[in-house]
Amino acid sequence: MDNLTEAIPKPLAIVGEKPVLWHIMKIYSSHGFDEFVLCLGHKGEKIREYFKENNNEEWGIEFVETGLDASKSQRLAKVDGLVGERFFVAYGDDLADINIKELLKFHGEKKMTATVTAVRLESPFGIINISNAGVVESFEEKPVLDHWINGGFMVFTDKIFDYLKLGELEQEVFKKLVGEKQLNAFRHFGKWKTMNTLKDNAELNELWKNGRAFWKAEK
Repeated sequence: MDNLTEAIPKPLAIVGEKPVLWHIMKIYSSHGFDEFVLCLGHKGEKIREYFKENNNEEWGIEFVETGLDASKSQRLAKVDGLVGERFFVAYGDDLADINIKELLKFHGEKKMTATVTAVRLESPFGIINISNAGVVESFEEKPVLDHWINGGFMVFTDKIFDYLKLGELEQEVFKKLVGEKQLNAFRHFGKWKTMNTLKDNAELNELWKNGRAFWKAEK
């Protein structure tokens, strides 16, 4: 996304005539969650300008300047006092057909500090199954891999703020939570895609154009 993010921040990359950030927020609002706090960093003023001029959804949006070089933990620490006892956290480039209410219910039932949404990646390549004798037994076209990754769409309690000083969110903070058995994984078996490259952006736009935008909210 380097060529694109020279002009605009990645969350403003367009998918189907709207920024990808708008699509993420639409996922939440379709489940009844309409209040947002946006942590602004690289070219954050452009995000502020966009939503000041285009908040046709009548969402409640608060903008927080978190600095150009802040880590995820440092950005999150800036919203302490602006969120409730439980709150969602999302990255600015992940899309999924996730049921946000089920995610929140799962988090509430587990009664832990944090929940991440776990997803399985589709292999970018087809794979070959080979026998011990070296005979090709079958081909699989881009299968879903067995391992789970953090797909974003997280839920935290306000206890998370006690951990943020330890270091980066996905490293020291999550490792500490794992050690204390305070981190859940909500397995999402539906579709998920991140937008890390121009190719990803093109694929998402193609899905939208062809009516196959799996993340598209019903309302």
